[in-house]
Parts: sequence; C-alpha cells; structure tokens
Amino acid sequence: MKHKKIIYPGSFDPITNGHLDLIKRAKEIFDEVIVAVAKREEKRPLFSWEERIKLAKEAIEELNLKNVKVYAYDSLLIDFCKKMGVFAILRGLRAVSDFDYEFQMALTNRKLLPEIETIFFVPSPEYIFLSASLVKEIAKYGGCLKKFVPLCVEKALKAKFSLCGE
Repeated sequence: MKHKKIIYPGSFDPITNGHLDLIKRAKEIFDEVIVAVAKREEKRPLFSWEERIKLAKEAIEELNLKNVKVYAYDSLLIDFCKKMGVFAILRGLRAVSDFDYEFQMALTNRKLLPEIETIFFVPSPEYIFLSASLVKEIAKYGGCLKKFVPLCVEKALKAKFSLCGE
C-alpha cells in the first residue's frame, strides 16, 4: 500500500520553527501533510485548542505551504488516522530522551492498528534543541523569539504574556 498522506500529530502549544521544519521536509516526500492538533487538556496548554489550531493554520499560510492541512482531533490518534484514511504518522526525535516515549507510542499504535506506520524525522541541526516549552519560557521572560517561531506565533506569545514588541 502506497502512502500519499501523512499525519503529524501534536499539541502544538505553540507551533514552532522546529515543527515547521519537519512539515516542510515531509511535504517533499508525501503528497499531503495533515497537521493534527490534539486537544490534550491534561497537558494544561498555554493556548486554547482553538488558538493552537488558528496559529498552526496561520503559520502554514505564512510560509505558503501547499498541500498541508490543519485539523483538530480529540480521540485516539489511530481513530483519527482511520477517519482521515491515513496510515502513516510523522514524529520528530530531538534527543535520545524522546526515543523511549515515541517508541512506546509507535508500538502501541501498531498494536491497535497493524497497518499504521510511524516515520521518525530528526530535526535540522538548528532546531534539534527546540521545544514548545522552551519557546514559552523565552516568551515569558521577554526573550527574542524570531529564530524560534513564525511571526504569527511570536505576536500571539507576546500578547499572551503582555509583552511589548521589539
């Protein structure tokens, strides 16, 4: 079975240049990339689900990424994959510490849906350290965000933390 589409799931709180790096690279391999924004309220996100969806869409538009669509989901990932007719999942591995969790999730997803494949991308070197948590901390203390997030996310973070523009 040839895969034309891949799903990139995450909470995207917020979407970062590291996420966008993986999306751009996946777009070169797959006909369509579906960015699936998970509700994940248990993670106590900074941005609401609606805000995260909006920011992901704006970031994709800002970069003019064709054949990338943003959807929301609040279910098991494999149920969303079946609904969308997609059997490939994209995940990023920044460090060895990510591997244990991602490996466990990939094997669990395969146990629940045997035809699902998880494809791991290693971020480009300039984003290997980047996480949404780190971005939020930089924003909280008024640090420069330009190298880490698209403009729409920078503005949203500054508004969220009531920061002045540079």
